[in-house]
Amino acid sequence: MGGVFGRHDSIKRSSHGLKLESRMVESMRQRASHGTSVKSFNTIIMKFPKIDEGLRNCKAIFEQFDEDSNGEIDKEELKHCFQKLEISFAEEEISDLFEACDINEDMGMKFNEFIVFLCLVYLLNEPAASEAKTKMGLGNLESTFETLVDAFVFLDKNKDGYVSKDEMIQAINESIPGERSSGRIAMKRFEEMDWDKNGMVTFKEFLFAFTRWVGIGENTRMRMNDVEVMVE
Repeated sequence: MGGVFGRHDSIKRSSHGLKLESRMVESMRQRASHGTSVKSFNTIIMKFPKIDEGLRNCKAIFEQFDEDSNGEIDKEELKHCFQKLEISFAEEEISDLFEACDINEDMGMKFNEFIVFLCLVYLLNEPAASEAKTKMGLGNLESTFETLVDAFVFLDKNKDGYVSKDEMIQAINESIPGERSSGRIAMKRFEEMDWDKNGMVTFKEFLFAFTRWVGIGENTRMRMNDVEVMVE
């Protein structure tokens, strides 16, 4: 079974895109150094309803940016809204963020992609990002975003800013010790996160998978019979 997003024949990875990824990885390493309140994968699953509710509250922000109401935000709409809100992101930074979150490379961010965009803006600790957080009202979503960061830090056992296959297996084994199907479950969850098939999951990939797990942007969500063995 392939990853949830399918395998792209080519993935755009400009030098600016790699720079953005490096900043995200470094941010996650810094967060990991402070530890996490998540104790098991069960904890993450039990928070699905609350996270789902918090993420759906991003809809109003999405509609503000989607000026032509066609269900997606293109690069020009993103730039225009940043100008209207007087957010001082450089055009290059806006392009980098847009390309990082346009997972289907169709030049338009759908709602689930926009959620990832908001979370990355929240995560980046720099003046322009801090300004954007305030003007876009992301402070109200702080607890939701922090829960997602916490969940990723729990999976990132060696605190290097990525989640490997072995780390995912370890996280699932901690949740269901002795369960023979734990390896299969871990592999399935990992495949759903690792959309570029390079064997390492970034926070961005984790976010895309998470929006699918809670049913945002898709007709289906993670089926309960896939996860019930992980819930006490």
